[in-house]
Amino acid sequence: MNADFIISLTRDSITTILLVAVPVIGVGLLVGLAVSIFQAATQLQEPTLAFVPKIIAVLLAVLLFGGWSLRILTSFTTTLWGNMRTLF
Repeated sequence: MNADFIISLTRDSITTILLVAVPVIGVGLLVGLAVSIFQAATQLQEPTLAFVPKIIAVLLAVLLFGGWSLRILTSFTTTLWGNMRTLF
């Protein structure tokens, strides 16, 4: 196991993490921004108004992107297991 392999494995791990997390976090961010603009425009400062839409949007994003995320994670895990003999 050399430094190039460790750097490559770290880069692939970070890429996989970002590919899986960014769609869900992005949806939560966009919905949070929209709700914040709505609250600022209407001067409604109800905490549940900010919280509930984000939960629903993130749940829908997980349902929408779940299969795609699972394929990415499965591909990464298969590659990692295939290179297991290189790790030791």
